[in-house]
Amino acid sequence: MIKVNIDIDNNHNEMHVTIHAKEWSPDIEELIKKINHQTPKRIVGTEEDKSILLEPGEIDFIYAEKRKVFASINNHTIELNMKLYEAEEMLLPYDFTRFSKSVIGNVNNIKRFEVAFNGNLCVFFKSGSKEYVSRKYVLNLKNKLIMGMRERK
Repeated sequence: MIKVNIDIDNNHNEMHVTIHAKEWSPDIEELIKKINHQTPKRIVGTEEDKSILLEPGEIDFIYAEKRKVFASINNHTIELNMKLYEAEEMLLPYDFTRFSKSVIGNVNNIKRFEVAFNGNLCVFFKSGSKEYVSRKYVLNLKNKLIMGMRERK
């Protein structure tokens, strides 16, 4: 349970947040992400000769292929002008996580998943698209999905 105290006073020059806890936890990490996530960032993609602003929440996954990076939105692919690791850092507060060496995915857009024959996961998104999660990243994804489900109760 989280106890919240708010002190509104004209004598305060700036906002100050202090967290008191017995130990570090995923709940604290999530709270810090939400506090730092003040303004929605957008990603710029290119399609033909047009620049397109993408909302992080509408992206299913981002992948690297042939030294280029692409975002998949509703089974539609848009090229991004950034490296995969840059997209991963920027999208961390939006619940993106690593699926493989070349893919990061939006945990919030996952509809279901199935275990593949080789221990990988096949993830199905709400949009109907799918992507595979390599064995190395399966446990981390499952933990994020379970944590997210627990928080929504």
